[in-house]
Amino acid sequence: MNEATLREVDAQTLKSWLDDDKAILIDIREPDEYVREHIPGSRLVPLSSFHREDFPRDHDKTLVFHCASGTRTDQAAPEILGAGFRKVCHLDGGLQAWKKAGLAVNVNRKAPISIMRQVQIAAGALVTLGIVLAVLFSPWWMALSAFVGAGLMFAGLSGTCAMASLLASMPWNRR
Repeated sequence: MNEATLREVDAQTLKSWLDDDKAILIDIREPDEYVREHIPGSRLVPLSSFHREDFPRDHDKTLVFHCASGTRTDQAAPEILGAGFRKVCHLDGGLQAWKKAGLAVNVNRKAPISIMRQVQIAAGALVTLGIVLAVLFSPWWMALSAFVGAGLMFAGLSGTCAMASLLASMPWNRR
């Protein structure tokens, strides 16, 4: 195991650790995801604003991180391991595995879907609209699809997404 690898823990084992107060569960998803659904007792420390100082100082407990599926947690392993805890793990399979194991999740159905899903829906709709308008009216409408595609490439390369910022300011996403 290299130094940037987190030890995995399955959902049932984690549940037992939490019940016995042997672990602290850290949710590294974004606030909009956490508001929608989260594991009871988890503490939100979004990966986008990740700082070692944000963690509780119960160093005698195992610190367990999780995201939606485990991918972000794996990618953030070096930062997570730098938090200064002796025992650090991640929930294998993330929130999806927790739910698959039939364990309790706090759900707020009134919360909007995540900003990233909103971006995917809006971008897909705009690309489709550009193609339909190009076929029906003028090939110049393909520029709309090209513009959205270029925006998505820029977002991926830069780590900033204008559409996500715009959607985050919409009334349905305000808390």
